[in-house]
Amino acid sequence: MTAVRASTELDRERIRELTEREGRRLDDQTQGSKRMYERASKVLPGGVPSSYQVRDPWPIYLERGEGASVWDVDGRHLWDFHNGFGSMPQGHAHPAIVRAVEERVRLGTHFAAPTEDGIEVAEELARRFALPKWRYNNSGSEATMDAIRIARALTGRDTILKIFGSYHGHHDAVMVAVGDVDTEVDPHDIPSTPYGGGVPQVVADLTLAVPFNDAGALERRIERLDAEGRKPACLIMEAALMNIGVVMPEEGYLEAVRDITRRHEVVLIFDEVKTGLAIAAGGATERFGVQPDMITLAKTLGGGLPSGAIGGAEDVMAVVEDGTVYQVGTFNGNPLTMAAAKASLLEVLTPDAYQHLDRINERLLAGCQEIIDRFGLPGYSVGIGSKGCVTFADEKITDFATFKKHQDAELAELAWLYNLNRGIFMTPGREEEWTLSIAHTEEAADDYVTVFEELARDLTA
Repeated sequence: MTAVRASTELDRERIRELTEREGRRLDDQTQGSKRMYERASKVLPGGVPSSYQVRDPWPIYLERGEGASVWDVDGRHLWDFHNGFGSMPQGHAHPAIVRAVEERVRLGTHFAAPTEDGIEVAEELARRFALPKWRYNNSGSEATMDAIRIARALTGRDTILKIFGSYHGHHDAVMVAVGDVDTEVDPHDIPSTPYGGGVPQVVADLTLAVPFNDAGALERRIERLDAEGRKPACLIMEAALMNIGVVMPEEGYLEAVRDITRRHEVVLIFDEVKTGLAIAAGGATERFGVQPDMITLAKTLGGGLPSGAIGGAEDVMAVVEDGTVYQVGTFNGNPLTMAAAKASLLEVLTPDAYQHLDRINERLLAGCQEIIDRFGLPGYSVGIGSKGCVTFADEKITDFATFKKHQDAELAELAWLYNLNRGIFMTPGREEEWTLSIAHTEEAADDYVTVFEELARDLTA
């Protein structure tokens, strides 16, 4: 990542004009999606299965994917840098995963009973993440929900800590201090604001937030809670924030967090739903060399099938083994998902695959940074493994408060439109990043950079 330098003062009216032009162009190209939306909105709220797929005036509906490409219902071919909200570093329809799923389908897809593939997947996860005991579920939300429950049972405490602005799934305990909340607050006393309706305040009040990259604030909050008689059970966090673009931990921060939580006997949970298997074979745990007490996985684990997992130390997972915690689910360890996960881990996400992801990402980051520097755009490129983004900001983003204050939402929206209109399928929203797959080539990265250069030229013309 290059430090933010003095940048060209952009014409805000020009940004709005380009946004209107590109919006019209996208609407003209996606009339098939419009028709699909008109049909879907009669039976699906917002015309989509998930609120994160909503887009005005209509979402982009996809038809198929292969390798690093997807095709929408209008027949447009797009390089896929979205990759299912970061779920598909394997690429679409990878032959090894297709073969494993086809073979498993013929043998039965669900029993609610254990199979050998589930054992092999757990053995490989234990090897990669250096945590000995594993349980499965079916999504990132389930994984973080179960991990928090385990930590509460282990410690006998109810209060939990999370990072301000971080997203850990859609269950009540973590739908707190996320999204469009006031960042002009005391970092040592961040309010427990529910994220959207339906989250009881009495539940939200059990969750306290602390800023990222501020170990001192974390320790002071723990000490204060302890003095109040409500010491936290756990801290759940991403080792690198992946829901406000990409924000890397400052040097020494994660090591300090590990020391603080260990000294105060607070369970440290790394939410690796976005980083795990996407940035290294052993995720952020391997990449940063800091060992948590538990990790949560999902997204990338199932090779495109719904999946989730919790890994933990022996003493942590003892409360599951002795029956104190009922970690249950009819589809946990589903044979079809386990077959796909096994193929992905053993045949697809290999050491060579991670070298390839690093190389393509470095090419992409360097290409974008060169354009930022040449045209004097406000921002910088940042990434790790298969993940990365251009952060449009006049200052370095280090946490949620600086993200909300400095990130240019209008420019992020315009960049998304430029990509969608020029053959690049990117994740919508100012908070998101790209995810590469092992099928991405230098050509795909160069095409992304070419589109970015066109945006830069038009902005500064």
